[in-house]
Amino acid sequence: SLDQIGLLEMKSCVDLTGGLVVLADSFGQSVFKESLRRVFARHADDALPNDVGHLTMAFAGTLECITSRDYKVRGAIGPCSSLKKKSPSVSDNPLGQGGTYAWRMGGLTPDSTIALYFEVTQQEKKDASPNPNKRRHLQLITQYQHSSGRFRMRVTTVGGGWQSDPSNVQCIGRSFDQECAAVLMARAAVHRTDTEETTDILRWLDRSLIRLCAKFADYRKDDPTSFQLSPEFSIYPQFMFHLRRSHFLQVFNSSPDESAYRRMILVRENTTNSLVMIQPALLSYSFHGPPEPVLLDVSSIQPNTILLLDTFFNVVVFHGETISSWREQRYQDQPDHENFKNLLQAPKDDAQITMENRFPVPRYIVCDQHKSQSRFLLAVLNPSSGGSNGGNQQIFTDDVSLKVFMEHLMKLAVQS
Repeated sequence: SLDQIGLLEMKSCVDLTGGLVVLADSFGQSVFKESLRRVFARHADDALPNDVGHLTMAFAGTLECITSRDYKVRGAIGPCSSLKKKSPSVSDNPLGQGGTYAWRMGGLTPDSTIALYFEVTQQEKKDASPNPNKRRHLQLITQYQHSSGRFRMRVTTVGGGWQSDPSNVQCIGRSFDQECAAVLMARAAVHRTDTEETTDILRWLDRSLIRLCAKFADYRKDDPTSFQLSPEFSIYPQFMFHLRRSHFLQVFNSSPDESAYRRMILVRENTTNSLVMIQPALLSYSFHGPPEPVLLDVSSIQPNTILLLDTFFNVVVFHGETISSWREQRYQDQPDHENFKNLLQAPKDDAQITMENRFPVPRYIVCDQHKSQSRFLLAVLNPSSGGSNGGNQQIFTDDVSLKVFMEHLMKLAVQS
């Protein structure tokens, strides 16, 4: 069709070279023009003396990963390509760009991020004798050419304790980073879409989540009401729920180019931006106080509030039914309704701040409740109450709610 330009077929070219891609309706659209301008952004005057005035982008980058013998690197997922270098640190079970400890990154930006995956060696698994003094080490060697023409090298070496007792899950659980884990699982799932069906990937995500909860949650066998997750794991199932419903895995109503575009952006962004893509941020504005974060749920839609949704690709200002009615009656132009004028302006100002430094530039959408463009908000909300919240908003969907998802998860996790 005419709206398909072949981005899906060019995906590997962008992924393997660290290139940049922007998908827009036309060259005259602000999404494209502003994104192109930001490609050539320069370091600010308050940056380091050797950076001031130079482009923020870098070139000809390489990354090397060296591990201690207790674990090996399976591979990398991100804007990189394998240099096919073998070492004792390389696993025989590749994931992403695997079978190597070194990768090339043709182009880099300050936000470029590579996800590295590791596995414990078989010898370490067989050694069941716990050693409380054992340590693990990891070294990352990054080299690139600065836009000034000089070459730079950064070496990062980290170490920490090694938990060799497989029965002591509390020690491992306390170090779990659920936000980072969600992004790593999202990248792995997106990588598998190149070779596997979506249904198989969803089953893999479900099985992984059930195994995690069965191992680290506190519960009594066959008693779902006793199920409880520690704070380190408490919102991880929520991330998986939204990942399953996201455009990265659900391609209905998305063209092949649009799906490929979203996936290309996800595998290169940092953890904060990736989490916004997986579970969008929602702010509520009302007369009752300053803006506050609210649940990504249909119950957050109220007729007398304004919602600001950030999905990374879209920034949506959503006016409740009463708010849009007052705006159409031009209350904001009357001197007695200065507060209403400020309320209308506040989410627009925050939306501009959100969009200010983002690449690619998100699409900016202003919509009203019960109007056609409100679909950009309704598509990502949890369909919990079906409109019984007083906001008179219904979502017709075959998707289960977060509550039903968690009930099934608890039931399966506690099975003996």
